[in-house]
Amino acid sequence: MRVMGVDPGLTRCGVGVVEGLPGRPLRLVHVSVVRTSPDDDVAHRLLGVEQGLTAVLEEFAPDAVAVERVFAQHNVSTVMGTAQAAGVAMLAAARRGLPVALHTPSEAKAAVTGNGRADKAQVTSMVTRLLRLDAAPRPADAADALALAICHVWRGAAQSRLDAARRAAVPRSRGGTVQ
Repeated sequence: MRVMGVDPGLTRCGVGVVEGLPGRPLRLVHVSVVRTSPDDDVAHRLLGVEQGLTAVLEEFAPDAVAVERVFAQHNVSTVMGTAQAAGVAMLAAARRGLPVALHTPSEAKAAVTGNGRADKAQVTSMVTRLLRLDAAPRPADAADALALAICHVWRGAAQSRLDAARRAAVPRSRGGTVQ
């Protein structure tokens, strides 16, 4: 399974692609950071993020995309930009018919370190070890994107099966619409 992880952001959007299966060694396919200038207007910055993500999707053809779930922070403008970049990532994946999963930062941290409250240095160290890299991915956005991809490889398949079982267990209504 090949998964693209996205650590969304307007200034720096981390992108990592890993390949592997649960219980098997993982392989780094690609890691980068899409950068946009804070001096540009938001629409052009989002376009830059979309173009960067599209290029990675086209070149590395992942089977799924894992995006960091945006959580509330104190700085509303930061949350808005992050949420907008996450939306662009989901849209780019959906255009290609790829499944999209959202993982919280604590889920990704727990997947790679065993501790949902691990700091950035611990996440970067474990990503480096798990992917058997000679050097740590920099900046932290790149390591975070790889952690999201690893999280999805290890947890995403099981979560997808659980979600499908839940959907199958819910009786569907016959006809009618909700207004």
